[in-house]
Amino acid sequence: MIAMLGMYDMPPLQAANDRYWQLIRANLGHGPDRLTRDRDFWDMWQSSDLLFAQTCGMPYRTRLHDQAAMIGTPDYGLPDCPAGYYQSIFVAHADSTGETLADFATGTFAYNESDSQSGWAAPMTHLRSTNITCDNLLETGAHAASAQAVAEGKADFAALDALTWLLLQEHTSVANQLRVIAKTSPTPGLPYITAKTQNTKVLAQAIRAAIDTLTPADRELLHLKDLVWIDEARYLAIPTPPEPDQRILVS
Repeated sequence: MIAMLGMYDMPPLQAANDRYWQLIRANLGHGPDRLTRDRDFWDMWQSSDLLFAQTCGMPYRTRLHDQAAMIGTPDYGLPDCPAGYYQSIFVAHADSTGETLADFATGTFAYNESDSQSGWAAPMTHLRSTNITCDNLLETGAHAASAQAVAEGKADFAALDALTWLLLQEHTSVANQLRVIAKTSPTPGLPYITAKTQNTKVLAQAIRAAIDTLTPADRELLHLKDLVWIDEARYLAIPTPPEPDQRILVS
């Protein structure tokens, strides 16, 4: 079986994620000995051997909702967001002179991947709702890489998911070189999923019990508050913008 927590698994969090999984596993009474960190995300998300994983809302909406079963959505207690929701944070260089998104529209926008809800779908929907278009796109492969691209002047602005922005502030120095210029409306957060053959109610009980028994230090480190249920229809109703027409890759 496969268990993965790769969406929020930067090095300072890996030991806490390992302990979190061991609590879940103990509550279940079965499961892999350790989290998988060396396989392609899509291979794991779509595997019939999947026991537990976290995915992004956009992949769930566009491809996974009819292939995998949703267990629930972790609540990270994010500011200005309902339980289980998150939002995208637009950042620019701390020394930049622009004040609004329109001031940066002619520059380069960095995003992690075009199948990311917080890095691509939410910011593109937000920009289009204000009649702003971005012609210069830089695909970085990761939220942290988008933040670094802005810090290094390779991009003028980027969109990061709200939890990643908090984690970057807590565990890296790159956040000191950035400032927030706008935020999107909240959307449902990153759900936990499993193979359709698994019992989602049993998994949800095991996860809630694990969150309750995490040490205060690990709970604070992972920002975990609870596991909540957000109906699938809310995920499927979120707009999906077109793929980027053209892009350059970060080097």
